[in-house]
Amino acid sequence: MANFLGEYEIALDAKGRFLLPSGLRKQIGEGVSMQFVVKRDFENCLTIYHIETWNAISAKLNKLNDLKKDVREFKRLFLNGATVVELDSADRMLVPKPLQEYAGIKKEAVLAAQGNKMELWDKDTYYNYLRQNAVNMSRLAEDVANDNGNLFENL
Repeated sequence: MANFLGEYEIALDAKGRFLLPSGLRKQIGEGVSMQFVVKRDFENCLTIYHIETWNAISAKLNKLNDLKKDVREFKRLFLNGATVVELDSADRMLVPKPLQEYAGIKKEAVLAAQGNKMELWDKDTYYNYLRQNAVNMSRLAEDVANDNGNLFENL
């Protein structure tokens, strides 16, 4: 599956649809399913997974032990509102109204590629988040590198 790259300002129409940018469509490729799963995620944004990626995540979730309370609670929160969507004939994706409301998206939004997924943010919320958290980049890089080794070693 695609390793999504890019940041795209988009607009939702009155029905809650947006045109998937051509740069992302090209990354998905020809002849590949145009089904996605849209769900609530951290920091009040929405996450969009290609159906193939979602199926792999779902398989792992289904292996978790539902007898554990934390597992049940995590799955409820993680899966809450997850919805399968498919691009229409005009390459538009419908964002369900409850998910739009969760993310505070009215019209202007940003679709930010995040490797195996995309995040959909209200435009103002997204840029405010970046401004407020840019100062943490150095500390985050150090913390992530300490947890996972040197990510850029041997490149």
